[in-house]
Amino acid sequence: MKTVTWLSAHDSPEWFPPPEQALEDPPGLLAAGGDLAPERLLAAYRRGIFPWYSPGQPVLWWAPDPRAVLFPEEFHCTRSLAKTLRNAGFTTSVDRDFVAVIDGCAAPRAASPGTWITSDMRTAYLALHRLGRAHSVESWRDGRLAGGLYGVRLGGVFFGESMFSAVRDGSKVALAHLVAVCLRNSIAVIDCQLYSRHLGSLGARTIPRAAFQRLLREQVALPSPPFR
Repeated sequence: MKTVTWLSAHDSPEWFPPPEQALEDPPGLLAAGGDLAPERLLAAYRRGIFPWYSPGQPVLWWAPDPRAVLFPEEFHCTRSLAKTLRNAGFTTSVDRDFVAVIDGCAAPRAASPGTWITSDMRTAYLALHRLGRAHSVESWRDGRLAGGLYGVRLGGVFFGESMFSAVRDGSKVALAHLVAVCLRNSIAVIDCQLYSRHLGSLGARTIPRAAFQRLLREQVALPSPPFR
């Protein structure tokens, strides 16, 4: 019988149980506890594991099966998005304002007034950004931040964490720019973690966890040239 593994302060930050031990209910829950130190976070990502929890809970670690991914060459730029990219006055950037992007992602939304981006999560990803591991992609209009996304890049994988829009299509424009950056830098896959119809409309699909693990073994150890 599968059970959730508790990570203690005495465990090496490199140690996690195998993703195959993740529960089926709730789907993908693998471990709890530990901390969000950069070493532990990077060890988790290398194994296809990510943190996701609510305020008041211990850190929860997940490895869902199947896994939602977006292969950059499969990105579906709809006609309306292509028109927006051409005519709506957006500009884009990389790592211009990571703080504003993560704060935008953490802000309450009409359909979800709470946030899973706790103050500890914010601090952890800011630390990864300072280490050159976490990156943001921004979209701008009229000099103001219109949307963005952030995630972690290891070798040939970009592990997407969250995105937000301050104006219509702001996050889609940022995602389109991320795809262009990935194609330019030979990044093989964007990890989307969990599937949604919105992501599916942009070309994301699910693959078995075992296939995702094989992809990670091939890609995360590759060199990570500048992300731009």
